[in-house]
Amino acid sequence: MPVLDPNPQNGQKKLLGVFGAMLAIGILIAIVATVVSPSR
Repeated sequence: MPVLDPNPQNGQKKLLGVFGAMLAIGILIAIVATVVSPSR
């Protein structure tokens, strides 16, 4: 089963949304940590 399906099933689309959300949250946490931590 291909990872990138041209016509994704509903569950696969939901999984992609969850993955995108986790990725966005991870980037947001990295940016916040970089801003909060003192620059050396």
